[in-house]
Amino acid sequence: MSNAEDAARRRRRTGPPPRLTLDTPVTYLKGVGPARAESLQRLGIRVAGDLLRHVPHRYEDASTVTPISDAAVGADVTVLGQVVATGVLPTRRGLRVFQAVIKDASGLLELAWPGQPFLERTISKGDWLLCTGQVRFHHGRRLQPREFVNLGAGDESSLEGRVLAVYPATEGLSVRWLRTLVEQHLSDLLPLVKEPLPAALLAEAGVPPLPEALRRVHKPESVADARLGRSRLAWEELLCVHLLHRRANVLARESRTGVQFANRKQLTRQLREALPFTLTNAQMRAVREIVGDLCSARRMHRLLQGDVGSGKTIVALFSAMLAMENGYQCAIMAPTELLAEQHALTAQKLLAPLGISPVLLTGRLGAKDRRVALTRMASVDPVLAIGTHALFQNDVAFAKLGLVIIDEQHRFGVEQRAALGAKGADGEPPDVLLMTATPIPRSLALTLYGDLDVSTLDERPPGRQPVTTAHRREAARDRVFSFVNTELDAGRQAYVVYPVIEASEKTDLRDATSMYEALVAGPFASRRVALLHGRLPAEERDVIMRAFRDGAIDVLVATTVIEVGIDVPNATVMIIEHPERFGLSQLHQLRGRVGRGAEQSYCILLGDVGSDAADRLQVVVNTEDGFEISRADLRMRGMGDLFGARQSGLPAFRIADPIADEALNNSARESAERMLTADPALERPENAGVRQLLTINYKRALELFQVG
Repeated sequence: MSNAEDAARRRRRTGPPPRLTLDTPVTYLKGVGPARAESLQRLGIRVAGDLLRHVPHRYEDASTVTPISDAAVGADVTVLGQVVATGVLPTRRGLRVFQAVIKDASGLLELAWPGQPFLERTISKGDWLLCTGQVRFHHGRRLQPREFVNLGAGDESSLEGRVLAVYPATEGLSVRWLRTLVEQHLSDLLPLVKEPLPAALLAEAGVPPLPEALRRVHKPESVADARLGRSRLAWEELLCVHLLHRRANVLARESRTGVQFANRKQLTRQLREALPFTLTNAQMRAVREIVGDLCSARRMHRLLQGDVGSGKTIVALFSAMLAMENGYQCAIMAPTELLAEQHALTAQKLLAPLGISPVLLTGRLGAKDRRVALTRMASVDPVLAIGTHALFQNDVAFAKLGLVIIDEQHRFGVEQRAALGAKGADGEPPDVLLMTATPIPRSLALTLYGDLDVSTLDERPPGRQPVTTAHRREAARDRVFSFVNTELDAGRQAYVVYPVIEASEKTDLRDATSMYEALVAGPFASRRVALLHGRLPAEERDVIMRAFRDGAIDVLVATTVIEVGIDVPNATVMIIEHPERFGLSQLHQLRGRVGRGAEQSYCILLGDVGSDAADRLQVVVNTEDGFEISRADLRMRGMGDLFGARQSGLPAFRIADPIADEALNNSARESAERMLTADPALERPENAGVRQLLTINYKRALELFQVG
């Protein structure tokens, strides 16, 4: 910082503080210096108004006060008492403990704060303390407060319990300090808050106005009061996301001047007649929905979701044939070279009777093969191109790209998908079909993807046997690996999956590297065993996976790098060690690597786990329904990055939880639909606040949603 800037800053800080507004920098707030301002920035708090949006993540219900004489050892209580003695005592280990004794009309109780001797400066005799925590026995009854509030030396008759807000904190800022900072400025900030939403809309939703909601959130009279305030903030967040989706979708539809395909029933009929199997009802339904989109006047933007093995690839091929019989090109993009090759092999086999040979474009193609592929794609002839991210590189030019199909779409970033979309015919975005093997509940799909139409494959193709899944304790380890050897003796193959690559001092977990050596020297001494993990060079990983696919490897010891893999029909057993370290949906995805052929397959979750984890694993043991597993996983773990939200440009919900807040979510979606039906551009005066909300808080999201 220059001397002039430093002097100006000193003048600002020594002059009279500015009038408090929502935009006042936090450095002007009492008790906030440069260090604390920097810590507040890590929490997203830069101006005074940000304090109001820093919502507690839980509450301590200290509203019901227990008389000190009734505070029994082992009980979790809230007590209110006046400090009659304080002191700091050292322990044998050098830890300094601040202690206080409080008194109410019924008796005395000792309080202790290990490692917090500084409290001696803020807690004095005569202060009234409201404390919540568990009573323990230590030379008598002692309470080590989980939360406490110093109510000062006021009149006892005016003191009472309260609900304590517990805020997300960061290094250098305690929960208590944040609570005090909010309480100091709440009464001044709330009158400055303007309600952005129409009163009629709030009344329909049954949520309070924003100023009242913020008061309930930060200074609730009860836990139910806090919940009602939070529901208003969550509902507003969900409403904005649904409005964004629909506005982006309207803009995308209005901007389309592209092709309207005709259902000529030429290649599509030939493909159906050539299939060696019958489509499931779910596949036929999905094909009809996609054909309807492609033949409409608007650009298709559809998500095809279904479990591993539900038959998404054949649905994609029907979509490709419709584009090609209209004289257009189609591109199928996969996240890995092996998966792209697998799609190409499947397409080659199924389309051979039609005289169609797909073009494969991946990074490992030689210069000659790459030139041939690029030449075919640059010609005006209909072509099916299958590849990886190599499809959207600068030197790739499609002459007439009309349809893009993206497999495992959440593994590609928005910019990557946009780059491929920019290669459409005559510069127009092509129709888009996204595919995912991570099935999610419809209510969540509508929230994450808005008006992105969703087709679901919820049937298993005939001939596929369910995978037998079991959880086995550590005591059964030898029997488990003996069973694997029985399968190997029958000519089958197996996976053994670990959560980490190498051992760590921080965790007591079996790892892939050391267990590979142990398995080679132990139960699989006579087998062909390979190790596969994410730190291996991509080329080496491909060589290993190809060898496993071709039967040159009996047992593949791996990490989750196989989660999105290739079909190995001969692999019938998967052992997953430390299954409690994986999410339920991830376990389900891993299990999908076996059961790809006609033989009975098995997935064994191996290891001792606690009772809660055992109950969680039973969800995977008891069902193969990916939707049920996904819903359970979301309930238990939250959304996290399960659907690649960070990659795909989806908003990170700060308050709302689309699963837990399902009723609020449905209400917000219905309100968004009514608003845009009545005022598509949100131009009416009563919607000015909503328009400003979207512009300020969600501008980047609106741009990304238009990409999909």
